[in-house]
Amino acid sequence: MELLTIGAFARLSRLSPKALRLYDDLGLLPPEHVDGDTGYRWYSPAQLARARQVSWLRQLDMPLARIRKVLDLPPPARADELEAYWHEREQGRRAQRELVGFLVNQLRGKGNTMYEVSVRDMPARSLLTVGEQLRADQIGEFASPLFTLFGGPGIPRPEGIAGVPFLRYHGEMSNDSDALVEFCCPVDDAAVEEVAGRHPDMTVTVDRAGREAFVSVPKADMMTVLGFESLNQWVLDHDERADWKPRQTFLLDPTGAEDTDVVYQLAIRLS
Repeated sequence: MELLTIGAFARLSRLSPKALRLYDDLGLLPPEHVDGDTGYRWYSPAQLARARQVSWLRQLDMPLARIRKVLDLPPPARADELEAYWHEREQGRRAQRELVGFLVNQLRGKGNTMYEVSVRDMPARSLLTVGEQLRADQIGEFASPLFTLFGGPGIPRPEGIAGVPFLRYHGEMSNDSDALVEFCCPVDDAAVEEVAGRHPDMTVTVDRAGREAFVSVPKADMMTVLGFESLNQWVLDHDERADWKPRQTFLLDPTGAEDTDVVYQLAIRLS
């Protein structure tokens, strides 16, 4: 099969030579052959289908790392991954619309409808924790396997909400900047050593007893700022002091929930 120069391949694929060099460096679309003396790249016509899919997915603003993940899957799984990505984008757009509305109301001196904030006492408990520096779009990949592993009956945990695993956020994050995110699993004191022995990559800590303020967030609002802003406003209105490391406790799997279902509680510890 006759190979194509990078210029010819760029014209046929509607990708620039600069983009093709980048995709080669990332392992997303390596050329069929690279001249050992000149470093010149040559492409096979059979690579055009992948190149066009890269171009289309970039038009959907899909990150390059995720494009590589998608295109390395078999075709049916590619479709599932694309649908999942687009669902995330739609949720993000809805969150952005909510944020615009929130800011417009603030700028015009209008009030925003906030969540009802409740306060509860939490007992002292032992936690198994593990943390990573993550961007917002990496949280699901980090947390989902951990919730599956530690949310089942194999881990002895305290009863009620005190025994539900949660995420603790140590800083502001976005899809462009990262912060430390901790997965925290409460464990019965009598079982801590045994469970920790099975999971040596996790750290044992003690969560002190204390009060926390929390809001319940439905699926429709899970990507918005209303939960955090409701807590922030409540703290100001009640002259409270808080540890601003929000805790997110999932009550339902969002993928199977209705928009009106409460999927998580967002809490802050009160000093």
